[in-house]
Amino acid sequence: MPPSMTDAGPCAPSLGPLADIVTGVNSVAVSSPEAPRVPGTRLVKAGAIAFLAVVASWVIYALLSGRNGALDPVDLTVYRDGGLIVRQVQPYYDPHATAPLYDWGGYSSLALKFTYTPFAAIAFALFSFIPWTPLWVLSVIVNIAALLAALWFTFGGLGYADRRVRLGATLVAAAVVFWLQPVVRTIYLGQINLILMAAIIWDLCQPDNSKGRSPWWKGAVTGVTAGIKLVPLIFVPYMLVTKKFREAAMTMAGFLATVGVGFVILPSDSAKWWLHGMFLANGNRTGFMGWAGNQSLRAITTRLTGSVAAGQGPWIAAAVVAFALGMITAALLERKGYHLPAILATALTGLLVSPVSWDHHWVWVAPAVAVAGHYAIQRRRTARSSAQRWQARGLAALAVGMIATFAAWPDALWESQRNLARFSLGLLWAQPNTTPILFSKYGDLPRYVEYHWHGFQLLWGNAYVLAGTALLLILLVLAVRLRTAAPTFAGAGPASQDTQQAAATWSMGH
Repeated sequence: MPPSMTDAGPCAPSLGPLADIVTGVNSVAVSSPEAPRVPGTRLVKAGAIAFLAVVASWVIYALLSGRNGALDPVDLTVYRDGGLIVRQVQPYYDPHATAPLYDWGGYSSLALKFTYTPFAAIAFALFSFIPWTPLWVLSVIVNIAALLAALWFTFGGLGYADRRVRLGATLVAAAVVFWLQPVVRTIYLGQINLILMAAIIWDLCQPDNSKGRSPWWKGAVTGVTAGIKLVPLIFVPYMLVTKKFREAAMTMAGFLATVGVGFVILPSDSAKWWLHGMFLANGNRTGFMGWAGNQSLRAITTRLTGSVAAGQGPWIAAAVVAFALGMITAALLERKGYHLPAILATALTGLLVSPVSWDHHWVWVAPAVAVAGHYAIQRRRTARSSAQRWQARGLAALAVGMIATFAAWPDALWESQRNLARFSLGLLWAQPNTTPILFSKYGDLPRYVEYHWHGFQLLWGNAYVLAGTALLLILLVLAVRLRTAAPTFAGAGPASQDTQQAAATWSMGH
């Protein structure tokens, strides 16, 4: 990509108006001198209609699919039960248990145990006061709002300073990515992935002040999210290799603060989790490592080697390589001025190297589609040669490829449901998989079907981790070939000319 394809500043753009967008849009859209058209208005209307239509399609699906068709918030139930244990509400709380939170037998026949940090349980205790029905309705609303927020922060990081254009782009993008399987699966389970993702993007896209300095607390929110789910700690090495030492320190400070809160409120559970190594020693506590729903390098090595134990060595080797390539990619992108793609490359690295990356953890594909779409439009808008137009087509193909791979394709395509109630949507479920109940009862067995996939089953069953690996390599190649971005100063002036032109294209095209 040429130097014009750059983010505006470290992440967030200026707060000033995009004067060039106003001029460009008005020159096209004005039908009469006395009726100027405000930039982005048509885009907002089109985006609102598209997004509401997509949400309505999900509601219709929920109504037609019956019980547990679009909602079976089992993870929300586990969150709530963990919160009730913190509040010492019986029968969830066992006063005779040494560590009541982690000695709890689990929810349902799957024995779904609490697998998060003590601080996470303390946070979940706050909403455990809400009655169940309002709670799961609130979960749906908050998750949809978090998707919109994550995309809003994403477009802010790409330089969309005009609020109408930014809102319109957010709504259009949300309509496009809503039916991605990780998104609807997060809503289905009552998960918190979208919330954490939005918080991280907001935190790491805080604009610099007029002196080029970021807020002193930048990174702390990312640390708090790591205190709930550990994977966001991947952003600490990213900050170190990009010489963001103060942000790395604040991330660790936020994380350690959550550990401290856990020890104050839940000393026994915190000791078992942190001091006795539960967070490291028992990865299988979360479920079958080789299950189709796990889309990490650990999962694919487990499936290929035929057992959880045999997959550990190859996973460590693959994870070390992926981590190194991911940090190199993020560092190159950051150095050349592409802050937001660097954040996404880091998140992708975390998904690959984490022992467990359930399908719903891959919600990061939603802002990735938006970013690829942004650069495709920007390149098309500024293309002056055949090679540049092919670059635009390539970026558009990348966005379409991510949508096709991560889409929530209906289970009817596979002819029968695959041990997944009615939420078996997407390429992952095009082949048989092991019912999680078996692993909870018997542990690892050689007869599990994932160990015997063959042919295309190996492609579809590992679709996310294979696509993620390919995407990381593509980003690495692009990062090496990119020229250094033109210097910009977030918060000190208008967004870059090319970003403005890309935003104008959004507006004029809708």
